This record gives sequence, C-alpha cells and structure tokens, in this order.
Amino acid sequence: MNGKGITEEIRAAFDTCLAGADEDAAVELAVRLLDGGVDAEAVLLDLVAPAQVRVGERWAVDEWSVAQEHAATHVSGRTVDAIAAAVRGNSASYDGGNPGRLSGGKSGDERSGGVLAACSDGEWHVLAARILSEVLRLRGFRVRFLGGHVPTAQLISDIHQNGPDVVALSCTLSVNLPLAHRQIEVSRQAGVPVLAGGPGFGPQGVWAYALGADLYAPDARTAAELLEERWPPLLRGGSAVEDTCIEAYAQLLRQRRELLEKAVEDLRSRFPVMRERSGKQHDEDTAFLGQLLDALAAGVYVGDPRVLTGHLAFATAYLSARGVDAASLETVLGTLVDELGDSALILRHVVAGQRWLAGEAGHTDH
Repeated sequence: MNGKGITEEIRAAFDTCLAGADEDAAVELAVRLLDGGVDAEAVLLDLVAPAQVRVGERWAVDEWSVAQEHAATHVSGRTVDAIAAAVRGNSASYDGGNPGRLSGGKSGDERSGGVLAACSDGEWHVLAARILSEVLRLRGFRVRFLGGHVPTAQLISDIHQNGPDVVALSCTLSVNLPLAHRQIEVSRQAGVPVLAGGPGFGPQGVWAYALGADLYAPDARTAAELLEERWPPLLRGGSAVEDTCIEAYAQLLRQRRELLEKAVEDLRSRFPVMRERSGKQHDEDTAFLGQLLDALAAGVYVGDPRVLTGHLAFATAYLSARGVDAASLETVLGTLVDELGDSALILRHVVAGQRWLAGEAGHTDH
C-alpha cells in the first residue's frame, strides 16, 4: 500500500481546505494524490479520516463553530465521493467487479449478499461508516450502505430483502447504545453476524460485545482485515445485558422529562447567569443536560458507569473551553441523587459520576 505521498504538507493543505470549506480544492488535492500513485485506501484512512477527527476536536475546544464543523464535514464527505468515483472510473474490480476478490476471496456461491453497512439508530455521524464502506469495496467486498440514523425496521427490512453475510454497524455516541442493541439483536435473530465499530461502543468495543456483537473493530482498516480473515464471521454468544438494567433504563426514560426540568430549575437557582439565558441559549442548555441524562441511561443499560464518566470527561472539557463553570455538572448530579435515590442501581452510576468529578477537580487543582 502506497501512502508515502501523504506528507505533513499535504495534511496541512487538506486541513486548510476544510477550514475554508473549499470543496473544489479538497477534491482536486485528493484526486491529484490518486493520479500520482497514492493508494486510494491510504488517502481515505491516512488523510481524510484523521483530518475529520481534527475537525471534531476543533469544535469541542470551541475553536470552530457548529457551522464550520458542518461545512468541513461536508467537504470531507464530498472528497470521499470523489475518491470513490475516481476509483470506479479506473478499476473494473471496484465495488464487485472482480468475482475472485468479492467478500474476502470467496467464490460466488459463498459470498452471498456481502456487507450491509449502516449507522445505528439515532447516529448522525455518517462519515466513518461511509469511509468503511469505500475501504471494503476497495478490498473487493460487495457493500450496501444505508447511511445515518437507520431505524431498526429499515435495517431488518433490508436484511430480509438482500440477505447480507454481515451487518457492519457504526456508533459514534454512546448515548445510542440501547438503540444499537435492538439492531444487533434483530440482525442476529435473522442469522446475520454483526461487526460493530466506532467509539460509541467503548474501549476495545467492550459495550459492543456486551450488546451481543460478534466482532468489533476500532477503525476501517482493522474492520477490513477482520473480515478478510474471518469471512463470513461466526455468530457468537449473544447479549449480556441484564433484565434489571433494562428495567432501570426504562425508569429513566419515564422520568426523563421531569428530571430534565428539575435539573434546569436547580441550575438556574444556583447559578444566576443561567437565569439570563433564554430562547436559543436556553434550548441549547436543555439539550446539553438531556445528553447527560441519556449518557446515564445508556450506562445503566449496559451496566457500566464508564459511559457516564466518559461523557462527563467530554462535558467538562466542552464547558471549560467555553468559559462555563464545570461545577454545574456537580449540581446536576446532586439533583439526580435526590431524585433517583430510591434506585440503588441507578444511584451507583450517579455516585460514580460524582466521584469522577471530584477526582478530576482534585487533579486539575494540582
């Protein structure tokens, strides 16, 4: 694989294209690399993908606005489209043209329906799954890509209609784990193993396996290698989610609205500046708190407090970058302790969050 043409200067130039939302320049740069002999997979994985990670980081630290992040993401997506189109035009083997390489080198009878790639229900971060789809096609797999926020009903319908050999499911945000669980379940019930990917599934895919996924890959290159080595993947043991966790999760869903209202009320009471925020700002504050509640619910669902503490790590950095007192998070967790103290299972997660915040505050002080 020839990725040597992707120098630091090239990476900086592509970053400049994203910063300026310069779609034409980004596409031209990528196509020029391909014409110069740089492997298409390397352009996707060593140029576009890491640049998109930096886009997210710039938004998180408040260096870029949401609009800038969206514009840059659009440019990255158009660049992936251009790479795919260029390869299609130059290679008869791309996207199923070479029967000998389809589905990891299996014969026509064995390769069946190939890979069905999709983002989990509620997941709008599409680019990683899009890049995975193109990498798999480059390696000779037949791929159907359903896009972002794929409802479970749509996923199972496509499985029944097209008979894939494996479902590749992407999840960037851990708050979507309960929805992803249902998609993993219906896929496996249809006899189709699931390859999970994305940071939403936790460190080393711990929550992917808890939800019953058969394989986990942290990135597209690893996913392609796994499928080449284990085609078709075998169905494994199944979900480890406990009924008590599902019941506690359901309780949180029922109480979500009142919990959110109480958290907002307590914040406005303790922090006078919060009372001055109205309209769009108030809506943004409420949505931010809602994500914290959803992280708690997802952690309860999979039985792992690290879902909440991981979200708190993001939330702390996000607020600090915007000059907001992270003590507001302590207030929210205190509200949750008061409101949810009758559930020992849920309380364990909230207390873990409080301890994490106390430890993080102590670390910062030093």
